[in-house]
Amino acid sequence: MARQEINRSGEMEVFARVVEEGGFTAAAKALSMTPSAVSKLVARLEARLGSRLVNRSTRKLQLTAEGLTFHERSLRVLADLDEAERAVSACAAPRGRLRINANVPFGLHHLLPLIPKFSALNPQVQVDVTLTDQVIDLLDERAELAIRVGPMRPSQLVARKLGDSRTVLVASPGYLARRGTPKHPDDLADHDLITFNFSRQSDEWPFLIGGERVSYPVQGRSLVGDGESATHLALAGQGITKLGIFHIIDPIRAGRLVPVLDDFNSGELETVSAVYVGHAGPLPARVRAMIDFLAAEVDVHWPMGRAL
Repeated sequence: MARQEINRSGEMEVFARVVEEGGFTAAAKALSMTPSAVSKLVARLEARLGSRLVNRSTRKLQLTAEGLTFHERSLRVLADLDEAERAVSACAAPRGRLRINANVPFGLHHLLPLIPKFSALNPQVQVDVTLTDQVIDLLDERAELAIRVGPMRPSQLVARKLGDSRTVLVASPGYLARRGTPKHPDDLADHDLITFNFSRQSDEWPFLIGGERVSYPVQGRSLVGDGESATHLALAGQGITKLGIFHIIDPIRAGRLVPVLDDFNSGELETVSAVYVGHAGPLPARVRAMIDFLAAEVDVHWPMGRAL
């Protein structure tokens, strides 16, 4: 018999049950097999090993010295197999290293503050977080989970929505005191704007005027590569910028940034999603635990109306 055709763990399990039950008939009943099938399997095992494992009689079963050794080792192997299956089972306690990638604003203001609570709930998970505003390839970076903001392009990634955040124009009170507060989108032509330098960013800002959506072309006096940089420049009085509320809700509530032209807000949303590589098998328990945790804990009630 070819080696790959032998179900050695199955043989060990049947043999161990024969010993545990004290005979072929009792083992067959416990395994939902026929006594002849159990007897033949043990006979094949003995033939393959070249050693007699049991001395058979009509009254009882007695293990040989080789049988005792094989039984002892079989129990160890079966226990290791059970442990291996539990370790990777979706039902097992989450464990292992979980690599997460998130953009800088979401990571700083929403993900990192939640890590201590997640770790307390999942003490066997080692959380490995990388913050970057570059869109990475999860496979290349060996990340199991990423947080993405904005529309998802068609890919092999599976996304679970964590929430929506509308966008808002903001500036510092100092800037507005110095340059004046725009009353209409047309007034933006006389203001300094902070925009983004990455290719996927639109160079237009949409507004709702007279019930119609109108897009205004914008040209930044300052260009940045991430939302944190735009926030810092706006706080420093560099100009007006447009960001998702989840970036800047705290400085807005503190009065350090002021919404601008909010009566013309188009209701544009930024969707925040947890994404992972889709595949046929179940997710590792640590990944599923983090996704479920974020879905429950991330504040999805970022302001959606006019009032902030």
